[in-house]
Amino acid sequence: MGEIRATDVVSGACNALVAGLDSPALRMLAACTRAEADYDVHDLLPPALDELGLTFYPVGSVAGQEAAARALAARMLAGELTSRELVFRIHQRFGHELPLAERLANLDDEYDILEYGDRTSAQVDADVLAEALRLTQHPRVPPEPTDPLS
Repeated sequence: MGEIRATDVVSGACNALVAGLDSPALRMLAACTRAEADYDVHDLLPPALDELGLTFYPVGSVAGQEAAARALAARMLAGELTSRELVFRIHQRFGHELPLAERLANLDDEYDILEYGDRTSAQVDADVLAEALRLTQHPRVPPEPTDPLS
C-alpha cells in the first residue's frame, strides 16, 4: 500500500527465510537485488504471500486501505508512531474518504485547532489511543477478488 520501499519487502522476505518460513516464491522474492526490487516485487509478492497462506490486498482496494490503516494503528500501539503522526498519516493518505479511519482523520483536524478550543493535547491523544485500539480490533473485511471473472 506504499508504506514501505520494495527493497524493504525483499529484506522482509530474507528475514522470513532466516526465521524458518519457506516457499519457492518467497525464495525468488528474497533473491531480488536492490536494482531489481522496484520492478519485480510487484509481481513476486502476491504468489509469495499466497504460498504462505497470507492475504494479498490489491492496490487501491478498500480492503487494502483498511488493512493499511489497521497496520498504521498497530504501529502506533507498538510505539513506532506517536498519536499525532498516526492521525496525520491517516488523514494524508485517506482524507475523510475511508469510513473505517474517518474518526482518526477528524482527530488530525482536532490537533490542528487545539489552540482555539477547550481540549488539551492529552485529551486528543487519549481519543487517538482509543480509536487505534478500536481500529485494530475491528473485524477484518475479506479481500476483494483480483480475478475480474471471479
